[in-house]
Amino acid sequence: MENPVVLGLDFGGSKIAAAVAGPDGARIAGDEVAVRPQDDAATTFRRGIELARALAATITPGRPVAAVGAATFGIPYDDRVELAPNVPGWEQLAFGAELTAAFPSSAIVTATDVKAAAQCELAGGALAGCDPGLYVNLGTGLAVALTVGGRVVTGRHGAAGEIGYSLRQPGDGDLAQRLEDAVSGQALTAAARRLLGRPDVPALLASPDGPAAAARSAFLDELCFHLVNLALVLDPQRIVVGGGLVRSWPHIGPAIRGALDAALPYPPELVVAAHPFDAPLLGALALAAAAADPAPAHEPLTEPAHQPALDVISEGAPT
Repeated sequence: MENPVVLGLDFGGSKIAAAVAGPDGARIAGDEVAVRPQDDAATTFRRGIELARALAATITPGRPVAAVGAATFGIPYDDRVELAPNVPGWEQLAFGAELTAAFPSSAIVTATDVKAAAQCELAGGALAGCDPGLYVNLGTGLAVALTVGGRVVTGRHGAAGEIGYSLRQPGDGDLAQRLEDAVSGQALTAAARRLLGRPDVPALLASPDGPAAAARSAFLDELCFHLVNLALVLDPQRIVVGGGLVRSWPHIGPAIRGALDAALPYPPELVVAAHPFDAPLLGALALAAAAADPAPAHEPLTEPAHQPALDVISEGAPT
């Protein structure tokens, strides 16, 4: 194939990002659009496809698309996306099949967004050289990825790290209320709208006192509780945090640092991701490059039944 390119897509809870890269995965250009709450799943997906096509046509006209890597919240299959209840209709979306139909001449590879982000950070970011490691996504939703032996742990069903489904207290066995309902960017947005009269999460997290400060404290207490328990299970060398809430890291990071130091026998390093806001997209690009290369440099990430891959707060006192 002469002078091909690859495309990356990241379908997130608040935005869709796309990028075009050379066959080695080096990004040439990118663009993004906001997810519109009024759009159904099919419309949101179509806007992502149109974004990627327009980017390729504008930036690399006439060059064939060898492969497309697509990351999404939830666990993507050819005919559905599991564990994606927050966007109506997304679970029924034939994710892999629709991508194949949109790019029939391209290799297609898909991955869960947080696992793609962890792969990106593992390959050359804040998780490089760390074993084991823990990637935490604090975005619209809440999830983590575990890295062991230089690989992202997917789990039997691709659901390793889906802590948004964690029980919040004894008796929650029916999962009527998920952890993500209380500890996520989406939950903070709802709290900010209720307490401040506007969906201003940074303002809520920066509030020095009053109900907004109490909401921030409740959010951090529950987040830290679960991160400490995760760290006890994994004993990571480093915890890496990415996602949109990292923009308020001065109001989040010290609380996590303090909880890790107080509760763990061996507190890990705590750092902001090397690519805090676009690691899923970069991971998708890397997967596309691997799919386009007949001899990829590393194993691509896999999802069940579909294989299509520093700002530091160090141990001790927070900086």
